[in-house]
Amino acid sequence: MSIKPAPERKPGEGQGPFEKLLIQGATMIDGTGAPPRGPVNIVIEGNEIKDVSNGMANPPENAEVIDARGMYVMPGFVDTHAHIGGDAQGTPAEYVYKLWMAHGVTTVRDPGSGNGVDWTLNEKERSANNKIVAPRISAYIRPGMWDKGPVRTQEDARNFVRWADMKGADGFKLSSSDPHVLKALIDEANQRELGSAAHLEQTIVTRSDALDTARMGLGSLEHWYGLPEALFDDRLVQHYPVDYNYANEYDRFSQAGRLWKQAAALDSEKWHAVMNELLNLDFTFSPTLTIYEATRDVMRAREAEWHETYTLPSLWDFFQPDPENHGSFFFDWTTADEIAWKENYKLWMAFLNEYKNRGGRVTTGSDSGFIYKLYGFGYIRELELLQEAGFHPLEVIRSATMNGAELLSKENNIPMDFGVIRPNMLADLVLVEENPLHNFKTLYGTGTIKLNPETNKVERVGGVKYTIKDGIVYDAKKLLSDVEQIVKDAKA
Repeated sequence: MSIKPAPERKPGEGQGPFEKLLIQGATMIDGTGAPPRGPVNIVIEGNEIKDVSNGMANPPENAEVIDARGMYVMPGFVDTHAHIGGDAQGTPAEYVYKLWMAHGVTTVRDPGSGNGVDWTLNEKERSANNKIVAPRISAYIRPGMWDKGPVRTQEDARNFVRWADMKGADGFKLSSSDPHVLKALIDEANQRELGSAAHLEQTIVTRSDALDTARMGLGSLEHWYGLPEALFDDRLVQHYPVDYNYANEYDRFSQAGRLWKQAAALDSEKWHAVMNELLNLDFTFSPTLTIYEATRDVMRAREAEWHETYTLPSLWDFFQPDPENHGSFFFDWTTADEIAWKENYKLWMAFLNEYKNRGGRVTTGSDSGFIYKLYGFGYIRELELLQEAGFHPLEVIRSATMNGAELLSKENNIPMDFGVIRPNMLADLVLVEENPLHNFKTLYGTGTIKLNPETNKVERVGGVKYTIKDGIVYDAKKLLSDVEQIVKDAKA
């Protein structure tokens, strides 16, 4: 079943696009990794950036003006692993979209299109035409999402890709196909300039790990499954307990937390050999560090301050420990499990940071809607975790903007038209009143606390001020207010 599609955009939901819009006097973080500079003036005509200039020039004639003095402007954020809710979570599309947009996310890649191919493609078109309040959508679908059954042969694979291409899909999420089928899926997708992303399940990684699929031409690896296995140098198979059952999610995730310690040592010959080849293949990682964070501290994830106001009761119920729900495996989660996952993160983060340092592409994806992670809020937490991994805040913003846009343009062999602040790029922007490089917590919809030196009082500050998509200016706090009302109505 599919969730409820977004309603039509109402009058007053977003202002514009304008014949001319001037963002005046902001400090710009352009998404490339360049240092901030300002004040700058950004002139937007319709849905396109026309000019970026230094100083405080007078507004063009008949221009609408956003006085952005004291504010910071960034490209719109790109979430490269963003599920548009699901029937099991009970999350209508309006709720999900507005949480994303309220946190500056203007583009999402939906890996799997779990609400159905036609549903997702219809929402993609409505968003592209700005008929709904939503990020632009890149629709990746799973093999078998047609009326001809499972994809089990190379011929099936190629026919499925051709069918998906005609439907208008942007790419594919792969997970558990046999190697010869994976190879055909990826090859046909590449020939047709369609993307490919993989969550390589433990059921296939002994035959197709991250390096194997990168050699096949895979575009990006989601999470990290298959990467430690590519780094094995003293075994072929993960050290599974003899009573392990992959269908039991406690077994699956508790043992995954012990996997990176079984890989080749940091800075070893094997470690560098695998990294070098992945770099040469221009391979991309969408690590989704945020989605597994509860494994290293379940109480922190469960008690996040935004749940009470912004998490739907149905989604909260879905998060609770339950063997029947995906990602709800905390029914016997132990101190030892959390310790193992903390070590897992250290090794995983070390690989990602070195990969980035050597020119590899790392994007920002959240995979929210599972494991106590709420849409939008989970995305901002991913920024914090990339910084924990060793990324400079400017490198984090680069991953969240330019790198995500670059991946999507590369996958579909189309010009990159968003992701950096430059003339002739689409007017997808985020305006904030606090310096995000100083503290990413200021990007949460709930903001963060900060001492006001003038009053010597602690105040709550932050949250996105405006999210601009296609030149349409959205009041981010109004979007959050809409979400709060949706939750109130559901609770009532």
